[in-house]
Amino acid sequence: MSATVSFTVPSPGGPLPVTVSYTRAGAGEPLLLLHGIGHHRQAWDPVVDILAAERDVIAVDLPGFGASPALPDGLAYDLPTTTAVFGAFCEALGLDRPHVAGNSLGGLLALELGREKLVRTVTALSPAGFWSEAERRYAFGVLVAMRGISRRLPLPLVERLASTAAGRTALTSTIYARPGRRSPEAVVAETLALARATGFDQTLKAGITVRFTDDLPGVPVTVGWGTRDWLLVRRQGVRVKQVIPAARLVRLPGCGHCPMNDDPALVARVLLDGSR
Repeated sequence: MSATVSFTVPSPGGPLPVTVSYTRAGAGEPLLLLHGIGHHRQAWDPVVDILAAERDVIAVDLPGFGASPALPDGLAYDLPTTTAVFGAFCEALGLDRPHVAGNSLGGLLALELGREKLVRTVTALSPAGFWSEAERRYAFGVLVAMRGISRRLPLPLVERLASTAAGRTALTSTIYARPGRRSPEAVVAETLALARATGFDQTLKAGITVRFTDDLPGVPVTVGWGTRDWLLVRRQGVRVKQVIPAARLVRLPGCGHCPMNDDPALVARVLLDGSR
């Protein structure tokens, strides 16, 4: 079942209220899951049950995505603000330095939380922020195109496309290597989540100048990269090792940009190993 929690986040004009939607399942050490831009917490559904057997799993909708409301005026969709949001989120839920795992934008946020020493371990799947300028422009161009298509497609057409493997491939092959494995209902829901994401434009704009350039001494880091990631190509994983030499770099064979759907068992194992 989904839940919401509200808290305040500092701003130049004083504390402002933020509300975040999340789900929680399982028992054990807490593991926070962060999705990518334009996605929602259901991106983690293929692995949640496996993880919940060993972890207290908290899957979150980022502000302005999924079921979480947009940030209030006065708060920017940038890394410092989002880091403050999740620091306050963890405090509100009584999470003392949880493990964190993130995909794409969520992977970048996970690394930022690790840099601020707010988490015990970091597992990042195809994290943003290790791109060249040309790679960033390419990825942002693809994301803008995906967003435009999702907003133009009428719902009956999305439902009709999602009902066939070929249609699911047309809608999601940019992020999944095996889109036929995604359920029709999930494809419809994530297409709508992309179309309705109130935080998309501002988040993408804030990412134009983002590069992750800091080591994370004292925080165990695991980075997984799909061999069939066509959005953030896997050579960016080599740059992670240059920035964070102690990071464990894991190859995810046959997986795309969002590998949780392509190989749930492998991804769950990487997340569990990374959070030990």
